Amino acid sequence: MRCQPRDEAQVYICLKNVQSCLLCDEPAEAEVPICVACETDLPWLGDHCQTCALPLPSAGLTCGGCLLEPPAFEQVVVPWRYDFPVDSLITRFKHNAKWPFGHLLADVAGQYLQHRFDEGLPRPDALLPVPLAGKRLRQRGFNQAAMLGRWLSQQLDLPFEEHALRRIHDTSAQQDLDAKARKRNLRHAFALAPDAKVKGRQFALIDDVLTTGATAQALARLLRDAGAARVDVYCLARTPKPGS
Repeated sequence: MRCQPRDEAQVYICLKNVQSCLLCDEPAEAEVPICVACETDLPWLGDHCQTCALPLPSAGLTCGGCLLEPPAFEQVVVPWRYDFPVDSLITRFKHNAKWPFGHLLADVAGQYLQHRFDEGLPRPDALLPVPLAGKRLRQRGFNQAAMLGRWLSQQLDLPFEEHALRRIHDTSAQQDLDAKARKRNLRHAFALAPDAKVKGRQFALIDDVLTTGATAQALARLLRDAGAARVDVYCLARTPKPGS
């Protein structure tokens, strides 16, 4: 019995499709739409603080801020500095709804996270996106952290609990504030969902950019106070210290 089609024309095989790089438009012979040259030239994070990932001049150090006031989270895991072209890709994803750029960054960041897991980074019990203020969610139409979390959850086979954290007070935009003002701005801004299961579990907070770490600190403290065993922070990019 002949089960194969008799047509001898070429068959399109999607797995062998050669995509175009989203950055330079050259062929990208990989599962993600970025060529090797562009991926190599991304602003990969070099030496950094072992806790908050602040860029530092030497490896294996902890920054003064984390030594003086250890954060509630265990560590920040981040592949890139907030520099070109990652900063532009994040801006276009977040503020212009260019979702393919966000998906691309999530795909490459997921590969980086898998490498870190292989090296011994504990896998979290669930990914939790940083909740967006209601006003900004209505204006933007989506929460970029939730989108990143969904993509990473699928790629890394990790549970994604989108609504475990709630923002109960709309706050001023964080990017317009200094470090002290950011902390004041976030006071009592977040809460756990009534059905959130936290005690004894390990979590990873998901966000696009870590700047001062005030949002991550507020959410990590909330989770730790509720009995979380460990809280890490996964984001796409880390900003340098202001003025550096």
